[in-house]
Amino acid sequence: MKKLLFVFGSLALLLAAQRADACSNVIVTKGASADSSCMIAYTADSHQLYGELYFHPAAKHKAGSRLAIRDWDTNKPLGSIAQVAKTYQTMGNMNECQLIIGETTWGGREAQVDTNGVMDYGSIIYVTLQRAATARAAIDTIVSLANRYGYPSEGESFSIADPEEAWVMDLVGKGSDNKGIVWVARRIPDGYICAHANQCRITRFPLNDPENCLYAPDVITFAREKGWFSGADEEFSFREAYNPLDFGGARFCDSRAWAAFNILCDGQFTYEEDGVERTRPAAEWHEYILGNDTKGEMPLFVKPSRKLTPKDVADVMRDHFEGTPLDMTQDIGAGGNALPYRWRPMEFTWNGKTYINERAIATQQTGFWFVAQARGWLPDAVGALVWFGTDDSATSYLTPIYVSSEKVPECLREGNGDLLHYSATSQFWMCNRVANACYKMYNVMSPTVRRAIDAFEKEQMFTAVPAQDAKLTALVRKGQLRKARKEMTAYSVNTARKQFQAWVKLEEFLLVKFMDGNVKAQKEDGSFKHSKYGEGRPILIIHPEYTDTWKQAVAESEHGKVLRMP
Repeated sequence: MKKLLFVFGSLALLLAAQRADACSNVIVTKGASADSSCMIAYTADSHQLYGELYFHPAAKHKAGSRLAIRDWDTNKPLGSIAQVAKTYQTMGNMNECQLIIGETTWGGREAQVDTNGVMDYGSIIYVTLQRAATARAAIDTIVSLANRYGYPSEGESFSIADPEEAWVMDLVGKGSDNKGIVWVARRIPDGYICAHANQCRITRFPLNDPENCLYAPDVITFAREKGWFSGADEEFSFREAYNPLDFGGARFCDSRAWAAFNILCDGQFTYEEDGVERTRPAAEWHEYILGNDTKGEMPLFVKPSRKLTPKDVADVMRDHFEGTPLDMTQDIGAGGNALPYRWRPMEFTWNGKTYINERAIATQQTGFWFVAQARGWLPDAVGALVWFGTDDSATSYLTPIYVSSEKVPECLREGNGDLLHYSATSQFWMCNRVANACYKMYNVMSPTVRRAIDAFEKEQMFTAVPAQDAKLTALVRKGQLRKARKEMTAYSVNTARKQFQAWVKLEEFLLVKFMDGNVKAQKEDGSFKHSKYGEGRPILIIHPEYTDTWKQAVAESEHGKVLRMP
């Protein structure tokens, strides 16, 4: 998701505010997943992004027709491009061929933005999904679109996967006087994972391995012409030339990639270096993620400690650095209820010194998020599956959507509300209601929400969807694709509707149970305990205490002397 441009050499702490609207991606190869699917997880984080599920049915187009392009972030008209004869169906960030694309923005040099360009990064994603069937075809399409029509966005990292391969691609424009992009794409070794979060991740790369690494023919010479690189070709680092690591890039961005690795690798990074597989504790990168070692480098690919399920990946997207040096629940900024969120801006000044707030994977400004699976052992019509959610990933659920479905659930439909118009039937607004309820007493209320999330996702991911896959696959193999599409549509729509209604009830339950900072006691079956002297009178109300961190801070403050009892 987009962030403001920055100029190298500017104050590092200014970058904190500029990366407030920032996304996180995790990429999983088929050899690293429990079911041999390739997966991409993506949180689309922006204070101005409304959570809805984009849907474009497959279509045929007349010769000579044009496609209008509008900037994804602002909706500003940018121009038009030549339409192709046939486009694929897309649902969110996946198409019917099982191609998935995600992104994170990392800025770059201001001079590299083509202000006359037509294909912004968001339009590139959704147009490419309509035109490309494989990951390699997607890379070709992205390059062709940007070079032909110009690229008006900042530097970008793309996650690209199909049922067989997963790639990470870094690209940036060449400026208004030089249409096109410089770029490099690396195939993630099977059995490994990758993560990126608003910092260019590709450094040095193989120059003679087209099976595993693709790049622009002028990616090195362009940097030389601009004076950004002067060494031997084999020493060239895309990151150092086009997005050098600084404090903000490490502390606010790569720290999130590190956090994902830390969770999925159980604190031990296994990676290849100079052809040798090495294993080192994740803790060895603590100085790096703190922003104290900006000359350092974190592995681009690591091997997870276990085969990953979509639930494993989904839960990573709910992280707030818990259990790490950046744990957002542990400082006084978390208040008396261990709130792992910090409202904007991301830095503040006190007595002439500047301090920061952390930026974790899970954040309050998420518009939508997903875990998409390309499942090559199933027919494309069945294998393309998006687990889709809206708002803060830590307090929202993922509902299964078959990409070949014929329509979108009403609660996720485009135009069902927006950021300035509330809709009682919108999943985005209902998830916001639940999240904002939890923010007032997070450590007390959020476990209730997390239990509801886990119950739904586990039942869907491990029982309901596999059973539905079997039914749909049988229909497709009998030649009954039309019937299969109707059934997957009904399943996607009805599941989303039922879970939306469950979230409506959950929000009501949170209000009743936790009103005014109280906690009403419940029975084992979940119902409230009533007084024997009257229905509707709670028999027990609990008053949870504030955290020890908060108590200590208050006691040791200047006002603590006033509050202390004699």
